[in-house]
Amino acid sequence: GAAPAMAAGRGAAVLRRAWRERRAALLEPSYTPLVAACLCLAEGGVNLWVIRRVPYTEIDWKAYMEEVEGFANGTLDYTRLKGDTGPLVYPAGFVYIFLGLYYATGRGTDIRLAQYLFAGLYLLNLLLVFRIYCRTNKVPPYVFFFMCCASYRIHSIFVLRLFNDPVAMAILFLAINLFLEERWSWGCFFFSLAVSVKMNILLFAPGLLFLLLQQFGLRGCIPKLCICALLQVVLGPPFLLVNPVGYLTRSFDLGRQFQFKWTVNWRFLPEEVFQNRAFHAMLLLVHLASLGLFALHRWHRSKESILALLKDPAERKHASPPLTVNNILWQAPCICPLNASAQIIFILFSSNFLGVCCSRSLHYQFYVWYFHTLPYLLWCTPTAKLAHMPKVLLLGVIELCWNTYPSTVCSSLSLHICHGLVLLQLWYGTAPPPVTHTRPPSRRPAAVSKKAQ
Repeated sequence: GAAPAMAAGRGAAVLRRAWRERRAALLEPSYTPLVAACLCLAEGGVNLWVIRRVPYTEIDWKAYMEEVEGFANGTLDYTRLKGDTGPLVYPAGFVYIFLGLYYATGRGTDIRLAQYLFAGLYLLNLLLVFRIYCRTNKVPPYVFFFMCCASYRIHSIFVLRLFNDPVAMAILFLAINLFLEERWSWGCFFFSLAVSVKMNILLFAPGLLFLLLQQFGLRGCIPKLCICALLQVVLGPPFLLVNPVGYLTRSFDLGRQFQFKWTVNWRFLPEEVFQNRAFHAMLLLVHLASLGLFALHRWHRSKESILALLKDPAERKHASPPLTVNNILWQAPCICPLNASAQIIFILFSSNFLGVCCSRSLHYQFYVWYFHTLPYLLWCTPTAKLAHMPKVLLLGVIELCWNTYPSTVCSSLSLHICHGLVLLQLWYGTAPPPVTHTRPPSRRPAAVSKKAQ
């Protein structure tokens, strides 16, 4: 028909224009949709190649299936749901989602079908991430080649290991897309659903709380928080009615000890220090302090006290101005205000990144917690021509650290150094510009002319 022919003609015209302007297509964020479409097509082929050519490695899938099989067989006491790697330690949303996968894959036996399902999840996750980057319009498109095809570890987490972490992150990115559309209630619903799959999503919670207060004030924020809490209550009754203490302590265990042999970020410490409760308390204090500093000095841009966020937005004296970046440190020609979408993303992504930096332990599958946010964290500040290469190098070193197995003293130290450099550029690169004080006009009386005399 005429319509498909016209659409094909327009598509061909766009591709011809992109080829003529290929340098701009790599550097201008406005070309992100075109580059994203090409990369998603390429990623479909990459995932199929990985599934067919790279051997599947069993780590947690069998344990997941054994845990949900216990529920399918009628076991509702959470303390009795176990797999070959230990007890079930995820909330109820995990059980329902993986129970669906359990039945879809012939009680977990059809591994190849599970891999194809996770390949589909990978592409869905990528589409949601690209939609976020299209809204923020900050990251040059060439960076997305490193975010997609270049990461062996991320492909492994999705289609070779079948972890629950990417399931939680895909739902989280759906929630963020809803926040960007100002559908805050639905966003809170899916945010809570992501938490019910894995608790690492709570690292975004401080940023989300700040945004809700900024948007609605304390009174308007409470209904949104109730949505988050109510979903957890709705998902939990089968287990809460049988053994509420067992369910809460297992699925929301904030004090769980991690095994030293799997840590990616603290390998350079002695094991006794890694397991020490005082060390964990210190990390928590550092995390809270860093969140406080970012909330006071980077997230909050109003001239009023941060306590003004508790008021209804209509009662505040000054509306929060758009987030700005420091044009002096990055030698940008002018101050670059971030749009509302970019402000939301900056607060959520930096909140999560602070939590990752202060984590008691990072395991290899945890890389997906922040991998897709790194391009934004690195390029949300103005970038001079010579600064692009160091940022790409940072991405490469972080990828190398996560691909070093088992982790070493050098790889774990390097990861902390890279995290520190990202934090420094976030802190200084988003500092408000210095206030310039103009001299008041002279009060000296003008000289009286002779004619007037």
